[in-house]
Amino acid sequence: MVSRRLMREAGHRRKFLAIIDETPECERAVAYASRRALSTGGVVVLLFVIETADFQQWLGVEQIMREEARATATAALDAQASKVREKLGIEPELVVREGSRVEEIHKLIEEDQDIAILVLAAGNAKEGPGPLVASIAGKGAAFPIPVTVVPQNLSDEDIESLA
Repeated sequence: MVSRRLMREAGHRRKFLAIIDETPECERAVAYASRRALSTGGVVVLLFVIETADFQQWLGVEQIMREEARATATAALDAQASKVREKLGIEPELVVREGSRVEEIHKLIEEDQDIAILVLAAGNAKEGPGPLVASIAGKGAAFPIPVTVVPQNLSDEDIESLA
């Protein structure tokens, strides 16, 4: 089911959602989403999802692991946000969620009706394009908004000319 997007109504701006993780290609997704937001008068949203499945098997240290994961998420978001501010002079929205990555992306898209485009980057490793890009083709992973997949090997100049 496609949910109604609000970004075309007064007071709303189109948002481009990029997922932050520890893959090298996520930086390309941020670069593209940020450039598109700048060129269209939109907003870039950076999301880091902390996978919580790992915490449950370690009951005694669950809180410490959760705090460390949150610190890692905050540091990764801050690093990407600094690059966006420095290169383009725009302020991204930063979001940290805990849970299943695909489920949390779906929830955020449903909650924020201004999110219009999900931007992912495909890695060029032998193992494949990356877990999130691979999951798009998987069962039940289809998102209710368009998904743009950016190749990892695009330069900043390529991204600027495309966005």
